[in-house]
Amino acid sequence: MAEDWENGGFGLYIHWPFCAAKCPYCDFNSHVTRSVDHPAWRDAYVSEIKRMGSETSGRVLRSVFFGGGTPSLMDPATVGAIMETVHATWPIANDLEVTLEANPTSVEAAKFADFHLAGVNRVSMGIQALNDLDLAALGRLHSANEALAAFDIARREFDRVSFDLMYGRQNQSLTGWETELSTALSLGLDHVSLYQLTVENGTAFGERYKAGKLRGLPDEDLSADMYALTQEICEAHGMPRYEVSNHATDGNASRHNLIYWRYGDYVGIGPGAHGRITRQGKRWATEQKRMPTGWLSGEGRETRDGLSGTDQASEFLLMGLRLTEGVDIKRYETLAEQPLDEGKLQHLQDIGMIVRSESRITVTDQGFTVLNGVLRELLSA
Repeated sequence: MAEDWENGGFGLYIHWPFCAAKCPYCDFNSHVTRSVDHPAWRDAYVSEIKRMGSETSGRVLRSVFFGGGTPSLMDPATVGAIMETVHATWPIANDLEVTLEANPTSVEAAKFADFHLAGVNRVSMGIQALNDLDLAALGRLHSANEALAAFDIARREFDRVSFDLMYGRQNQSLTGWETELSTALSLGLDHVSLYQLTVENGTAFGERYKAGKLRGLPDEDLSADMYALTQEICEAHGMPRYEVSNHATDGNASRHNLIYWRYGDYVGIGPGAHGRITRQGKRWATEQKRMPTGWLSGEGRETRDGLSGTDQASEFLLMGLRLTEGVDIKRYETLAEQPLDEGKLQHLQDIGMIVRSESRITVTDQGFTVLNGVLRELLSA
């Protein structure tokens, strides 16, 4: 019998933990350092891929994703060594997607050709805003013109190019966001990730917010209007939402992220990287040591926790209902060994939050605006 993870596929995530500067909104596992021993990191990644490959041999690898941090600060030779090891470790899908996250500075854009030669075929660029005032407020190191120039370079080198924009920024108006998003979509993108700025604890923005110094954030009504406008503009440009914050032209959804959202298995390698691995019928949540120096030492690099059927069913819902395609009801019931609460499903359907068929549950447009509430209702005991 096929194992559950095969419904989502199998991928590899590589975490590069270093950045040139720490953005004030960022709560990712990223670190600023003066120097990096690139050969040592290259050797560590290669060794870890071989170790995890021995546990997952024979699986067809569908995607590789270099995230961070800022992976475009990596030595292209490190990316090349990783990809060479990947090809020697797993059978490779004919349409293997290899994504690298990049900052659009001129220094990093100059490395795009070398990354392409190393095996990268898709770039995801962290542009975040298209005006210099907001870029400075977000702690970004590039200008709007530099970002657009880097995008042009990326488009010449790679068949698939995506970028991120952030809305709900300080003092941003609805008309301002409309102009900015329309400008971005006129560039001929095939994929765009559109995130509302969130203030996270432990970040510089979080500290400013608690001190009452992060002014000009949108209220609830303006945030909702921005989200609705985002859907409208993207639809008009032929880039409908396929996930809460992600939009793509036909066939250009992020294949790697679909593995997460469809609850496949993935190997996570690098400081703080998470994974989900099924072995001998049991699924494990893996997490690698967060601090770069500790991870690089190789001692006690990874911890694992077994996931019960209930755990897996909850994760499956949390991830899958983010997608416009929704989730397979039978798959949930197989993992949980029980059905979802019929009363809660009927209530959510009656108030227009979800749609049910015999085989699937999907979230409505109205439901997506309060998705966390929908999930809480379904997952509450």
